[in-house]
Amino acid sequence: MNRRVVVTGMGVISPIGNNLEEFWNALLEGKCGIGPITKFDTTEYKAKLAAEVKDFNARDYMEKAEMLRSDLYAQYGLASACQAVEDSKIIGTVEPERIGVYYGTGIGGMDTFMTEHKKLIEKGTRKVSPYFVPMMIANMASGMIAIRFNCKGAAMPSVTACASGSNAIGEALRAIRHGYLDAVITGGAEAPINECGVSGFVNMQALSTAENPNEASLPFDSRRGGFVIGEGGAALVLEEYEHAVARGAHIYGEVCGYGSTCDAYHITAPHPEAEGGARAMVEAMKEAGYTGKETVYVNAHGTGTPLNDVIETSAIKIAFTEEKAKDLYISSTKSMTGHMLGAAGAAEAIACLKAIEEGIIPPTINLLSPDEKCDLNYVPNKPVKVDVDLAFSNSLGFGGHNACLAFRKV
Repeated sequence: MNRRVVVTGMGVISPIGNNLEEFWNALLEGKCGIGPITKFDTTEYKAKLAAEVKDFNARDYMEKAEMLRSDLYAQYGLASACQAVEDSKIIGTVEPERIGVYYGTGIGGMDTFMTEHKKLIEKGTRKVSPYFVPMMIANMASGMIAIRFNCKGAAMPSVTACASGSNAIGEALRAIRHGYLDAVITGGAEAPINECGVSGFVNMQALSTAENPNEASLPFDSRRGGFVIGEGGAALVLEEYEHAVARGAHIYGEVCGYGSTCDAYHITAPHPEAEGGARAMVEAMKEAGYTGKETVYVNAHGTGTPLNDVIETSAIKIAFTEEKAKDLYISSTKSMTGHMLGAAGAAEAIACLKAIEEGIIPPTINLLSPDEKCDLNYVPNKPVKVDVDLAFSNSLGFGGHNACLAFRKV
């Protein structure tokens, strides 16, 4: 069985907008979602900027009691899923046993872990919340989404660091393609902007220490010095093509390819020969039926770290060949959203689908001084109108996890 799979609903909570329309318009406007950290005092911190979600109200999506029993990452996840489900109108058209939830996160409930650990140290064991474990664990966003929408098929997380959202979508694709499910709510969420999260990333020299938001997240620029930590949630409803057509659903595009590999090299650094990332792209290209004649957009992992951007550029050249790579349109939307970690792949999948649907490619903003080793077309500073036949989304995570998704018009 090899069924076609399409996207019929999307939702997003992000540093540049808290719904699909706001998010997409902000990408095309080149809006920078980065600013001073407001969640805690950064006086003693080298990194003082983050891409925070603004004006999010969990009460728009859940009752107060449920909000108090859930971590912020799960709230972002449920909110994005509510938007995607409403957009798709999928509920009621599929038997509960035939709809699943594959929803990723890189870390899970870090805010909860910090809060409850502080209670333990300062006030003793009896003050730790009885909800500590279900609030903290990485599967709870997928569980809450399944409970909300009565999804009785498989409900599980993907936990592959920065590739979590993309791997969740890819595994959802396979579940529908091979007949295990007819629809899946999928995506990823993260809420890592706290004292512990920022300390850990900055001490491993991964974060930008710039103080100007427009000089912080600089993918493929020679001035880049690290990524900007971000947060949010993004969700997509994947559905079997014939079922979507039969019920008259709006189709954003087809999920037509998926590659998932591991470098098996280092816990944080990518393989210097870019072998794993390139192989993930090749796998997705083969499944997508890439011929070399299509107009292609690549939403790059593009973190703005010195090592990642050079290695990813090499991976793209290996996968597409040096000659074809020069014809690609490539951009990093992390220049605007920061790095949403486990949510990044899902948000960037949405960017790919909208680029296909509307025939316009979002830019890499603040790309003013290109690195000579990053010598491809990264769509600098302004969007480009072009009919996109095929889009690829790259996600590369700590642990050597590589994921690539492919999308095309239907």
